Amino acid sequence: MTSFQNDKEAADSLKIAFQQLRQEIGQVIVGQDEVVRLVLTAVFAQGHCLLVGVPGLAKTLLINTIAEALDLSFNRIQFTPDLMPSDIVGSETLTQQREFQFVKGPIFSNIILADEINRTPPKTQAALLESMQEYAVTVAGQRYPLARPFFVLATQNPIEQEGTYPLPEAQLDRFMFNIELGYPSYQEELNIVKNTTTDRKPSVRKVLHAADIQAYQALVRRVPVADNVVEYAVGLVHKTRPQGERAAPRAKQLLEWGAGPRASQYLIVAAKCNALLMGKYSPDIEDVRAVALPILRHRLVRNFKAEAEGVTVEQIVRELL
Repeated sequence: MTSFQNDKEAADSLKIAFQQLRQEIGQVIVGQDEVVRLVLTAVFAQGHCLLVGVPGLAKTLLINTIAEALDLSFNRIQFTPDLMPSDIVGSETLTQQREFQFVKGPIFSNIILADEINRTPPKTQAALLESMQEYAVTVAGQRYPLARPFFVLATQNPIEQEGTYPLPEAQLDRFMFNIELGYPSYQEELNIVKNTTTDRKPSVRKVLHAADIQAYQALVRRVPVADNVVEYAVGLVHKTRPQGERAAPRAKQLLEWGAGPRASQYLIVAAKCNALLMGKYSPDIEDVRAVALPILRHRLVRNFKAEAEGVTVEQIVRELL
């Protein structure tokens, strides 16, 4: 990483790197600008992402392309009902010298694509918990640290739920963003078809390396935040808690459970990163609002009244904002 004289110079460099990344990714991915922005925000804010969308929306291709542009090691794990925890973290094997040797699993990589994470039983899903939170795995009482930076980017299909295992709240809470992918527009789909039905194979240039990303992650943590911005973020989270003193009336009517303290932390860290990517040196309330929906979407539990009336979590969050 090139040494910078001050954080302002580093912040300007991060904005340029972000624009270069979007340009490289745009050679392969048509549209999905907001999705790309949020995934890159999570990368620089040291968070994990859950991408939810119907098949064929290039979720896997997007993650592959980002891994290429970031010059990081990458492994894809296809989650299936018969996948075992040892298939993810690795296992001990007996060598010819009759000694146990640990063989690392695919989790030992910088970027992990957990494809269709809800297709595997909870025991295997839980194998990701320690790695996502502690950046290490424990096998046979021995702790093995993971390479940094480390990101889990998981995908999920929202329409076909037969034979799936919904992620428990404890694991959902470890994802910084829940990003929903929608269908492309007519013009975007025209471009997709034109680009993918020829022999054209765009090459993605490597923009950042592991050391660069870690330096930018440290920079994000050093960004100063005004007290009123922190108070707004924490107040927004408290509005979602129907049993709390600061609960919003709509939260009391429509929510069973609100967001926890991790949501407040993610709102501030993501707002810091969003400010830097937009060329600002400190976040304001608009930066908190820009990241609030994907952070709160998977942390709010609707009650029976909300489900019966067809009120979505997205509608509730927008009302609270």
